[in-house]
Amino acid sequence: MRIGIVSDTHMFSRARALPEPLVQGLQGVDLILHAGDWVDEVVCDLFEALAPVDGIAGNNDGVDIVRRFGRRKLLELGGYRIGMVHGHGGRSTPDTAYESFRDAEGKGTADIVLFGHSHIPYKEERGGMLLFNPGSPTDKRRQPRYSYGILQLGDRVEADHYYFDKSN
Repeated sequence: MRIGIVSDTHMFSRARALPEPLVQGLQGVDLILHAGDWVDEVVCDLFEALAPVDGIAGNNDGVDIVRRFGRRKLLELGGYRIGMVHGHGGRSTPDTAYESFRDAEGKGTADIVLFGHSHIPYKEERGGMLLFNPGSPTDKRRQPRYSYGILQLGDRVEADHYYFDKSN
């Protein structure tokens, strides 16, 4: 299973359309997962034109997106448990994501945790969980490049960042 991972699109304040490198990179994915801060529900339609979509709401999302997706979820895909949370509200975004899917005994309730919020591409194995932030394809902030991720689920998990220079 090949899954496109995006977060922090902040549309339409930062971009009017999905960046062409993102659209090209998501061709042929089985699913797109968005880790919050869509900002406008119309963005869901833009991604749904490429593949089925699921996700969670971030701290900049309105009530319609919160109702549609919720703020936290655990999915079963390709034999793996994938946790999703935006990552805001804690001491650091990776720590917040990690703590969101750690049980009372300190074990992970997810195999993979997808998060956003910081706009910083991130990948780390911690406590038996893969923590992955795709960065942002439309609002790189202080990062040198725009980014998104591809998650491959098979006999093993592969998670890779893809970078590009122009938003559109």
